[in-house]
Amino acid sequence: MLRRLALTAVVSLAVLSAAAPGAAAASGPLPLPSPLPLTLPLPLPQGEDDARTRLTVTVSEAGDPSAEGIFELECAPVGGDHPAAEPACDRLAELADEGTDPFAPVPRGAMCTQQFGGPATARITGTWRARHIDAVFSRADGCEISRWNNLRPVLPGVR
Repeated sequence: MLRRLALTAVVSLAVLSAAAPGAAAASGPLPLPSPLPLTLPLPLPQGEDDARTRLTVTVSEAGDPSAEGIFELECAPVGGDHPAAEPACDRLAELADEGTDPFAPVPRGAMCTQQFGGPATARITGTWRARHIDAVFSRADGCEISRWNNLRPVLPGVR
């Protein structure tokens, strides 16, 4: 009896193993996850320009006391007390030229690596390209780390 049960299990496993590649070939390879969506250039209201960029950047737990705090950033002309104001404004202009919205949250359902980039958090509020901004950043997973790094030097490097 035990021998018959073992033989049935082995035969069943062999049949399933032989059928699985055929089923996969018939349905094709598994689809790859789609990349994060690209955004179109953000239109400026008529008569407005980048002079309307005025942001408050609040950073905490970045691992560097000089990178933590509340910083004001103004662009065109560059101003405020942000520690890297000119490069930050240059980066924002570059992202605008690419048609990228650096303040957009990670899309729902995005596949993100489960890595922890540290406890750093940031909140950016104000106006960018004459648009109201209220965005929160963290380093909780691969997507959030990428989002943070994409906005450097507006957001500081972290330890």
